[in-house]
Amino acid sequence: MRDYSYSEELLEWYDSHARAMPWRVGPADRKAGTMPNPYFVWLSEVMLQQTTVAAVRAYFVKFTETWPTVEDLAAAEDADVMAAWAGLGYYARARNLLKCARVVASEHGGVFPTTEDALLKLPGIGPYTAAAIASIAFDQPAVVMDGNVERVMARLFAESDPLPAVKPILKEHAARLTPAQRPGDHAQAVMDLGATICTPRNPACGICPLRPVCRAQDLGIAANLPAKTPKKPKPTRYGIAYLARDPDGAWLLETRPEKGLLGGMLGWPTTEWTEGDPAPAPPVDANWHDTGQEVRHTFTHFHLKLRLMRAETSGTPTRGAYLPAANFRPSDLPTVMRKAFDLARPVPDQD
Repeated sequence: MRDYSYSEELLEWYDSHARAMPWRVGPADRKAGTMPNPYFVWLSEVMLQQTTVAAVRAYFVKFTETWPTVEDLAAAEDADVMAAWAGLGYYARARNLLKCARVVASEHGGVFPTTEDALLKLPGIGPYTAAAIASIAFDQPAVVMDGNVERVMARLFAESDPLPAVKPILKEHAARLTPAQRPGDHAQAVMDLGATICTPRNPACGICPLRPVCRAQDLGIAANLPAKTPKKPKPTRYGIAYLARDPDGAWLLETRPEKGLLGGMLGWPTTEWTEGDPAPAPPVDANWHDTGQEVRHTFTHFHLKLRLMRAETSGTPTRGAYLPAANFRPSDLPTVMRKAFDLARPVPDQD
């Protein structure tokens, strides 16, 4: 049985305070009958996974200017999409983005399915993304659960059990609050509330539209929720990155294997990333110079330290290929590889 008792206040707040985003149809336009572009909703939700709105805005605009429709994206070259994604991280998302676009274009006539069940059958779309698309793009009463929604629900109902075990209970609360009318706006309202008022630290309870019914605020424990099970310390892995350049200025780069971290991305040849000393694996016979520099980067499950080696060579590589300087754009590299370039290039080299 659904409980819509808080929805009216929340939607009134959203009508006045909704965040403006390039992929969003505002509440006034939506109430006037303008529905969101499902392609924009899907693209933004994939980009926003593990990433902030501020970081995604420019990427979204670039993608939609370059590939205005899902059919355009489906027809794009893999390398172009991976290069455009560089810097957003979690690169499996970019590979799945292409797979999903091609399925929608080839098997669905370029039209996204409207239900959670049908959306879940598409590559790279999990429960959260399916619910978000169904709710936001098609106004289905799907239950959208991201970190913001979990935090709002934990505080609203003073659920003190830690995440992730309490997730099912929080989803039950969110389902009860999802109204039959304007469920898409309601989902976005909860997310906006969590992002702007019911924030992880120092929530602005004094201006929250749900303050009168928030149990955690009444108990004075809002800032302590949601509780989280302590994470295990991340291990550190080590590797060597090899930056080689030929006499014409071409850089030696390789496309990483499709599976695994940075899959399908362009980068410097490296050793395996191990928890012990890495075994040297230079990609070309050359007089390698240890720069004495180290790239440090953190992935989801481990920290990485890459020692940097440089060489000037015209040798034939055992892997990778030389990319002419005119075609080399450091911005096409994933963040860890760009860090290596910024550290290891000679000071006079400004390309």
